[in-house]
Amino acid sequence: MASDIADTEVTASLAARVRDAAASGTPLRIRGGGSKDFYGQALQGEVLDMTVLTGVVSYEPSELVVTVRAGTPLAELEALLAAQGQCLPFEPPHFGGAGARATVGGMVACGLNGPARSSVGAVRDYMLGVVLLNGKGERLIFGGQVMKNVAGYDVSRLMAGSLGTLGVLLEVSLKVLPVAPQEATLVFDMDEAASLRQLNRWGGLPLPVNASCWHGGQLWVRLRGAKAAVAAAQKTMGGDLVDEPSLKLWAALREQTLPFFELQDGESLWRLSVPDTAAPLPLGATLLEWGGAQRWVKRSGGHPAGDVQAIRDAALAACGHATLFRSANKTVPVFSPLKAPLDRIHRDLKKQFDPAGIFNPGRMFADW
Repeated sequence: MASDIADTEVTASLAARVRDAAASGTPLRIRGGGSKDFYGQALQGEVLDMTVLTGVVSYEPSELVVTVRAGTPLAELEALLAAQGQCLPFEPPHFGGAGARATVGGMVACGLNGPARSSVGAVRDYMLGVVLLNGKGERLIFGGQVMKNVAGYDVSRLMAGSLGTLGVLLEVSLKVLPVAPQEATLVFDMDEAASLRQLNRWGGLPLPVNASCWHGGQLWVRLRGAKAAVAAAQKTMGGDLVDEPSLKLWAALREQTLPFFELQDGESLWRLSVPDTAAPLPLGATLLEWGGAQRWVKRSGGHPAGDVQAIRDAALAACGHATLFRSANKTVPVFSPLKAPLDRIHRDLKKQFDPAGIFNPGRMFADW
């Protein structure tokens, strides 16, 4: 574990940098390993490097709680947990290409989740507490290291998915879980509509379905849980059992290294969040996750305004929303515009945490 004295010195240096930036109005780009630099709007501001703040503060395997500094590599935390037969069940993606290295702070700030999200919850559901610097350089503590410690607004969970626009994460406390004792993957030949119907039928049964993926006429379903439950589900559901080497599918799905996610010039990747009961959306090449609630769509054509609006209108008609996840064109709004009441809440929160507006300006929305 890193020394507390070193931690105090690094924190003091970061706080001084924030105060100076606030006084001069200098934008800061809070950055861990850079693995999620592609996500959100165009990057702005001087880099505030968080990889200088690493190490595990505390870990109690018997209590299923770990507290870690924000710049700690995510791979190191996962290795520590694995040695105790535990894990981050929401399977956060690393996206560590070209020398980038995912960090715990970046994991929280981006709020992204892997294939198991629909069955086990999201990163925000495992947040117990945070230590952060606000836009005045003040060190603030929210939450703690147990589940029943929240009174009033749960600021810890608010940090998940905020893209560093509200504060500089210093420490994060997370709930962890034991690794499931048994796992199996089944594959079925089905079209998209049949897969959605089948996933919804299974969703109403007591089956240990942990993750699902449909693309190109095949539905993959991962079972996790007690050995007896997994064995019984295999008999109930049918399908073909996938051999061990093929199970790399789930890691490739999490890290978006499947061929589907390879983008050619002019192509973009959209993430649609819709009800899992929504009918197939004829928007282009599609991959389904999370029982049909998350749908990845590839588009080409440089995002003319009408094309973007068509995608967002289709998602809205399905009672969902669309996010431009990967694109070389940063002039298009990445996130769906917020309705006026929600936009006002977001802006008020931003003013409270970052009154000078220096943290990751424009990363989430171009005008704040």
